[in-house]
Amino acid sequence: MTDPGRNRETEIFLKGIGGDCPAVPTGFDELERRAKQILSPRAWAYIAGGAGVGATMRANREAFDRRRIVPQMFRDVSHRDLSLSLFGTQLHSPVLLAPVGVLEMMHADADLAVARAARATGVPMILSSQASIPMERCARELGDSPRWYQLYWNTSNDVVASFVERAERCGCTAIVLTLDTTMFGWRTRDLDLGSLPFLFGRGIAQYTSDPVFRSLLQETLPAPAVRPRITLKTIAAILELRRHGAAAGLSLREMRRAVQRFSATFSRPSLAWSDLAFLRDVTKLPIILKGIQRADDARRALDHGVNGIVVSNHGGRQIDGAVGSLDAMPPIIAAVGGKMPILFDSGIRSGADVFKAMALGANAVLLGRPYAYGLAVAGETGVREVIRNVIAEFDLTVGLAGCTSLLDLTPDCLVG
Repeated sequence: MTDPGRNRETEIFLKGIGGDCPAVPTGFDELERRAKQILSPRAWAYIAGGAGVGATMRANREAFDRRRIVPQMFRDVSHRDLSLSLFGTQLHSPVLLAPVGVLEMMHADADLAVARAARATGVPMILSSQASIPMERCARELGDSPRWYQLYWNTSNDVVASFVERAERCGCTAIVLTLDTTMFGWRTRDLDLGSLPFLFGRGIAQYTSDPVFRSLLQETLPAPAVRPRITLKTIAAILELRRHGAAAGLSLREMRRAVQRFSATFSRPSLAWSDLAFLRDVTKLPIILKGIQRADDARRALDHGVNGIVVSNHGGRQIDGAVGSLDAMPPIIAAVGGKMPILFDSGIRSGADVFKAMALGANAVLLGRPYAYGLAVAGETGVREVIRNVIAEFDLTVGLAGCTSLLDLTPDCLVG
C-alpha cells in the first residue's frame, strides 16, 4: 500500500468537490454518536457497554491520553513503509480486525460485510466464535485474504477440536484463544435491559453449524431455573429463534435446544495452563493467547510454547476497575524480551492510537469497536472506510512524527 494517508485524504477532498462526503465520520466520537442514533437500545448496550461502571473502559482511554507523541523534524519521510511479517504472512500494515461477536445486531450483513471489507482492504480478519455467520461462508467472502480464528474454549473438548478443524479447513492461519471470558463479566447495560443476545439465537452460528455441537442437541439438560412470562416480546423472541433455526436447518424445538446447550457449555471457568497441551495436540497452527495483562502470565505463555499473545482486557467488558490495556504493555514487553510477537487490543480508536501502541512495543494491533460502528452506519462500505481511515491516519502520524518504518516506532517517540 503506497502512501495510504495522502491518498485517502486526496480521495475524500476530490469527492467533496462534487458534494460527496465520506460514508462514515472520520473521527471516532462522531462515528460513535452516529452509530448510537441508528442502533436499537439492546444493540447499543451490547456493543458500547463495558463491565460495571465502565472504569476499565475509561482506563483504556486514559492510558492513551497520558502518552503524547514527540515528533522529530528535518527527517525525510517522503517514503514510509508500514509493512511487516506476522506468523509467516506479509501484511501491508499492522492493523487486524478484532473478533467481534453478534454483528447481526449492527447490520443484517453482519460478518459477511466485514469479510468483504477485509478482503477489499487486505486487512486480516479474526473470525469470532460468537459470529452471526458460519466461518465457512465468511471464508468464501474472504477469498485469499488472510484470516485467523478466535476460540472460546467451552466445556466440550470435542466441540473445541471441531471448531479448530473447521478453522483450518477455512484457511485460518492462527488460533486466537481468548482467556478473559471464562464467564461473562457484570455488564450493567445488558443486565438493565435483561438482554443477552445468545438467548435469541443470535451470535451462535458457529455452534449451530457445527456437526459435533449438533450431535449434542438430543441430550437432555435440566430445565431453566426461571421461565419468562408469555408476552408479545416472548412471542417475538420465539419467532426470532424460528428464523435463526431455519437458517441453520433446525426446527424451532432443535433451535431452543441449541440455545439451551450453548448456555450450558459456554464457557469454561476451569480452564488451566495444562489445557494448552490438548489444543496443541489438535492443531499445528500458531496459538495466540488473547487477554494477557500480567508479565508473569506472559512468561508462562513462553514457557508453554505459545506463539504469541494479545495484551487485552476485552475492551473493558469483563472486569470493572482493571488496568488499562496500554498500561499493561511495558512490563509485558520487558518480560517477553522479543521472543514472540505481542499484539495489542482494547482502546484503539484512531491511527494515532495505533502509533502509540506500536511505539510501546506492539507488533500489531486489533481494531474492534470502530469497525463495528462503521458496520452499523454504512454496512460493508462503512467497515471499509473505517479501516482505510485508521490506516491513513496512522501513516500520516508516522510521517509527521519523523518516522519512515515500523522499526522507527520506539518508546522515545512518546512522553508520559
